[in-house]
Amino acid sequence: MASTLRGPRRRGIALHAVLVAGLLLSAFPFYWAVIMSTHTSTEIFSYPPKLLPGSHFAENVRHLFDNIDFFGSMLNSLLVAVSVTVLVLFLDSLAAFVFAKFDFPGRKVLFALLMAIFMVPAQLAAIPQFVIMAKIGWIGSMTALIVPAAANAFGIFWMRQYMKGAIHDELLDAAKLDGAGFLRQYWHVALPVVRPGLAFLGIFTFMAQWNDYAWPLIALTDPDNVTLQVALSQLNGNHGTTDYGMVMTGALLALVPLLIVFAVGARQIIGDLAKGAVRG
Repeated sequence: MASTLRGPRRRGIALHAVLVAGLLLSAFPFYWAVIMSTHTSTEIFSYPPKLLPGSHFAENVRHLFDNIDFFGSMLNSLLVAVSVTVLVLFLDSLAAFVFAKFDFPGRKVLFALLMAIFMVPAQLAAIPQFVIMAKIGWIGSMTALIVPAAANAFGIFWMRQYMKGAIHDELLDAAKLDGAGFLRQYWHVALPVVRPGLAFLGIFTFMAQWNDYAWPLIALTDPDNVTLQVALSQLNGNHGTTDYGMVMTGALLALVPLLIVFAVGARQIIGDLAKGAVRG
């Protein structure tokens, strides 16, 4: 009996050891960023490398705030990321609900067109998008970052696939019998069921907008009114030298909103999946 239990136990220990090793490897870049943000550039490039925190974090933070408008740029990034995330969650889920649960003429053609747009690299749209924004007069404003990203093909595709399996037709039929129209079916029936899918899409969208660099660099013409990623790219010293301790401090502080959003979204996903498991 003991010998039969020994095999599964060993496999369990080996599996946990592999998972712990993977966790440590995944966490090391973040740990290294923390270490570099507490040292000067000279200490960062010293050999052997320093693996313990230093004493220059406060100094790096002070230099960071002296070189860029960190909080102003962070507010710009928050404005863009939050606005785009809210719009994407609403518009993409609404379009996905129509594609997933309603039959109408041309549905397959429209969805095929959507998939074709999904396969086109975003970089190809930069020039025509800039021309359109310039003609409208939005270049230089946050509107040029928010409106073009308010809906995307990936979000519609993701929510459509999620809704097809999560929302049963019987729920919609019962809502119709109760006199619910399209918007009530969407708001009171569809959205409560697909909250885990919305949480994932919200995390994905917020992270993509927060980390976006190329389009804000093109669209925002005022160097004093930029998003955080563009501001961090301006942290270059004189004569081509760069204070990497200061740069890593800025990158580390820029991670804080992402960690908060990920923690909140992941908790929503896990909580809703656990509720579903209990019901099952």
